[in-house]
Amino acid sequence: MSGEYIQVFTTVEKREDADRIASEVVRKRVAACAQILGPIRSVYWWKGKVEEAGEWLCVLKTRKNLFPALEKEIKSIHPYDVPEIIALPIVAGSASYLKWIDTETRK
Repeated sequence: MSGEYIQVFTTVEKREDADRIASEVVRKRVAACAQILGPIRSVYWWKGKVEEAGEWLCVLKTRKNLFPALEKEIKSIHPYDVPEIIALPIVAGSASYLKWIDTETRK
């Protein structure tokens, strides 16, 4: 196993955008897996006021060293001016699942 694994989160307004991001990042092997959850409700500051919106959440599993490539791919597709693209470490996982992430992502 390569060692460091992450989950990357991004949100979009439309299910179609979530589907497109998920398909592209997996197809390009910068993520081994993409899960789409939603709809969710987001409350956030934007341009000086509190906004609320329905969104879809993409959770992407990958290796930490692929984050720059994954971020670039998400930004090339994402419709938002300032997309949420955050990564959290996977601190533990089954050896077989982590090996699968290694196998299914770009070397």
